[in-house]
Amino acid sequence: MFLRSLRAAAAAATCLVALGAAPAHGLTVYTAGPGGLAKSLADAFTKETGVAVEVFQADTGKVMARLEAESANPRADVVISASWDSAQDLDKRGWLQPHGAANAAQVPDAYKHANYVAQGMSALGIAWNSKSGTPRPADWSDLSAPAFKDKVNLPDPAQSGTALELLLGLQSADQTKAWALMQALRANGAAVAGANAQALNPVLQGAKAAVFGAVDYVALGSQAKGEAIEVIFPKSGTVIAPRPMMILKSSRAADDARRFVDFVLSDAGQALVADTFLLPARTDVAAKRPGIAQIPLLPTADAPTEATRQAVLGRFGDVFGRR
Repeated sequence: MFLRSLRAAAAAATCLVALGAAPAHGLTVYTAGPGGLAKSLADAFTKETGVAVEVFQADTGKVMARLEAESANPRADVVISASWDSAQDLDKRGWLQPHGAANAAQVPDAYKHANYVAQGMSALGIAWNSKSGTPRPADWSDLSAPAFKDKVNLPDPAQSGTALELLLGLQSADQTKAWALMQALRANGAAVAGANAQALNPVLQGAKAAVFGAVDYVALGSQAKGEAIEVIFPKSGTVIAPRPMMILKSSRAADDARRFVDFVLSDAGQALVADTFLLPARTDVAAKRPGIAQIPLLPTADAPTEATRQAVLGRFGDVFGRR
């Protein structure tokens, strides 16, 4: 299962500030960032419905590890992940119930299921500091060049669902080439730097030049604030990472949970999604960044098996000395 690959984070998850009991007349939402979006959606939903929303926000690894740690006494009603794979896993385990969102009608079939539906999507790219003194990269392999010696960060796929999605996509497209590239990055001094924010911050600060596999919306938001950062979608292709919303079968507020999911997919909710530079899940809501049609994509692959996921995480750990 996807969650088993995240057990190393379970102890950390249980040590986080504990939530109190779920509110008697409200919702508890566990979400992978962006934190500002979670708060905006919760506040807007409460204003419209009067239903209070308590939010726990962390990276995908910690969110999923917390769910696992609390499996005997579930607290979350709604879960929003950065990994489509996590929704498929929870569904196979029988943890989910239908969302019933009428506003999902405008979400492409590839990004919805009876028991989970995309909140929005991101793409993986290169986040490059244009003042770093390095040449502008055009493809993934450029980051293994001497100009980028010791200047590249990668998010950890054991913590970041999107980083794992990219690794799986690269391997599916060309396994030999993908792992040769990982070896070349390692030999060139590339470092694994935690989840997405931890990988990006040193690039924003100028200590590093680029992130390999950056979540685009985070870097685009920094760019909009005037940071010397550019998001580059490699010419050889990348992956789209839909962010699934799901309602746990154990929810004690399932009706309000369905109202929340439908609100996130409403015009107002999707506008808030777009404001964070994510791609809205609905095709009829305008994005504030390059759309899917402007992003070179790797070939679509079949859903990876659990064995494939574990093998990819293990091999990545071996390459970067993280096992």
